Parts: sequence; structure tokens; C-alpha cells
Amino acid sequence: MYKTKQRLYSDLNVFLITVAMLLVIGGIFVYSASSVYALENFHSSYYYLKRQLIGLFVGFIGIIIVQWIPIRSIQDYAPFLFFGSLGITALTLISSISSNIHGSSRWLSIFRFSFQPSELLKIGLVMYVAYFLDHRKQVTRTALGQYVPLLVVIGLTSLILLRQPDFGLTITLLLTVLVMLFVAQVQLKHIFVALGALVPIVIGLILMRPYRLKRIMTFINPWKDPQGSGFQIIQSLIAIGSGGFTGLGIGQSKQKFFYLPMQHTDFIFSIIAEESGFIGILFLITLLISFCYLGLRIATQLPNRFTALCTLGFVSLISLQSLINICVATGLLPTKGIGLPFVSYGNSALVCSLAMVGLIISFVRNAEH
Repeated sequence: MYKTKQRLYSDLNVFLITVAMLLVIGGIFVYSASSVYALENFHSSYYYLKRQLIGLFVGFIGIIIVQWIPIRSIQDYAPFLFFGSLGITALTLISSISSNIHGSSRWLSIFRFSFQPSELLKIGLVMYVAYFLDHRKQVTRTALGQYVPLLVVIGLTSLILLRQPDFGLTITLLLTVLVMLFVAQVQLKHIFVALGALVPIVIGLILMRPYRLKRIMTFINPWKDPQGSGFQIIQSLIAIGSGGFTGLGIGQSKQKFFYLPMQHTDFIFSIIAEESGFIGILFLITLLISFCYLGLRIATQLPNRFTALCTLGFVSLISLQSLINICVATGLLPTKGIGLPFVSYGNSALVCSLAMVGLIISFVRNAEH
């Protein structure tokens, strides 16, 4: 028993060191990638770094706060957190209080304070799914009775996110839920049915919005319109290729001089590759793989089913986001509005990612073997 808990704490310590290293990398490259843009638009090259540090400070406060919340309370109030976060996210559909950025209404703007409620929804949905699966056998024995409530919840979540629109996050959350269902030993035939149903829905959603189909065509051949729809991915590939093996040096990026759009958010990976080269991105990817491996290993050691499923969901969600972001930056997936967790600029995402880490810490510290 003692050795088991000692191993769990050891894994947690390495896990937290990995997160800390990702945060340091994020701070360095948020400043490097955004300095020119920030100086031009806000007359301070430190503008985005300062805001990132504020988000980091708030995130650390969040980690401390969740330590004081009893696990039983977290478990009992998981549905309320989900429906509360869903309701707040739905407010982004009201134009008078939402901010439209790059064609999407994902931010609420109140008293000059903007935040992205869908980041909180990530935590709420994972916790609700964990709560549902933990109570599944106590609810009913029929497959229909078991999964229809969950499907309704996922449908409502997807509908609201698609109305923003946020197609990338919708797909990421659906994949996360499927991972949780698989690990929870849901019958494979039900998972395959869900996957089969998703295919025509995804195709329909792509065809309904011309810009989504255009992204697919750009993904297939970005060089067809190098100065238009293919510009961003081409500039990203140029940045990655320019880095070579050792990179141009931190702060020496050329693509950040208004060539690569969203260089400090969705495409920060490209700047990291340009400035630190193959060695740098290999180190970064190693950290992300370590985060995933250690997080899943922690989940398998937690004796409480709810906390184990929550940890699995949080780690899977962050890992899937990381994978999608890197694939987009390297031209392996069509462009999506998904940042690189712990690294990209974005206070809402950073605070909520750290809150997930804080919950994992709490789960481990309250584990009883």
C-alpha cells in the first residue's frame, strides 16, 4: 500500500515538472512570437507576455482553491458545474455581450473583461461524463436508458459550440468522450455505432458551411491559392522548414514579422520550430508525450472510479488538443482554432488547463489505497 502511494506521488511530481517546463517554454515563445506584433499594435513588446503571466497567476490561484474542495463535493456537484458552464457558454450566442473574433463568437465581454466560457465547459463536460459513467450501472441496465441522457447532453454541447462556431473544439470533445467511454468498458458495438453516426454528421456540417469545405480543399492543396486561403499554412511550413536542425535562435524568427498570422496562438509551434529547430520541437513533443503517459498512468492508479475517469478525460483532452494543434501547424490537418495547451497565448485556456492540473493534484492527494 505504501509503495503504491509512493509511486503515485512520484508520478505526480514528474507530471508537475513536465507541466512547469511546458509553461516556461510557453512564456519564452509567447514573448518571442508576439513581440513584433505587440510593439506595432500596443507599443509594448511585452504586452502579451504580461497578460500571459496574469493568466498564469490566476491559474495558480485556481490550483490552490481546488485543493480545498472535498472530492465528494466535486463528484456530487459535477452535473451542476456542467450545466452551469453550458449555460454560460450559451450566452456567447447573444451578440450584445459576446465578442466576435476571426468570425467566431466564443468570448463573453463584460465590463471590458473578456473570457472564453467554452474552456470552462471542457472541465464541466469531462466531469459530467465521469459522473455519468460512475453512476451508469446504478441508473438502468438497458443500453437505451444508459446512453440516451449522455447523448442528449453531448448533442446540446455540440449544438451550442457549432453555433459559435467552434468546429475544432466540438470534434476534440467528442473524441475525448469516446476515449472515456472506451476505457469505461462501454460495449464496443455502441462505440462503433456512435462513430458510424458521427461520420455523416461531420460530413453534413462541413458541407453546410462553405468556409469549412474551403479549408478542406486548402488542406489538400494549399499551393493552389498561396496568397489567399493557402497563405497561413504555407507560411507555417516555411517557418518550420527554416528552423533546420538547431533553429535560427530564440528571438530570431523571421515569420513573426507579419508573415505568419496568429503566430503566438494557434501557430506558436511553427515559431518554436523556426527558432529552436528539430531539437527544440523534439524536446517539446517529448514533454507532451510525457504529460500524456504520466497522466494516464496516474489515472490507472486512482482507486476512485470518478476521479480516475476525470483524470483520464482531462489528460486525453489536453493531449488531443496538442496533437491537433501540431498536425495543423505541420499541414497534416485542416486549420482549426485550437491552441497548444500550456504554450500558446490565451488566458482562458491557460487558467482552465491549470485548473485541470489542480484537480488531478487533489485527486492524488485524496486517494486512499
